[in-house]
Amino acid sequence: MFRYAASAFLVSFIVSTAVHAQSSKRTELTKGELTGKDMQIIVGTVEVPPGASGVLHTHPGEEAYYVIDGATAVLPDGKPLIFEPGTAKINVRDVPHGAFTVTGDKTLKLLTVHIVDKGKPMMIPVK
Repeated sequence: MFRYAASAFLVSFIVSTAVHAQSSKRTELTKGELTGKDMQIIVGTVEVPPGASGVLHTHPGEEAYYVIDGATAVLPDGKPLIFEPGTAKINVRDVPHGAFTVTGDKTLKLLTVHIVDKGKPMMIPVK
């Protein structure tokens, strides 16, 4: 699902977020209860086309992501960010990430798995 402070991520992105020129697309594939916990698991995909920007956000739980189709992006400070196909990462609870703009001509496509507190929004924008 790039720690903004540590590995400068995204994605979960990831990116079911507000965008500039174009919009990203989040598709929920399945959702279920985490056995014995007050949490749920949400599996989905995120597609971020060239020119689309994600907002800085957190999750009330963990987000894992796997890069299906890679792309290049730029962080708000202008630092480049490359999403290599086959890369897997985890964004931990309450750590801001996701502020980037996809550049170039390739759409970024991620498989995401969120394990989040039940009853809370999956994504919380950072103000």
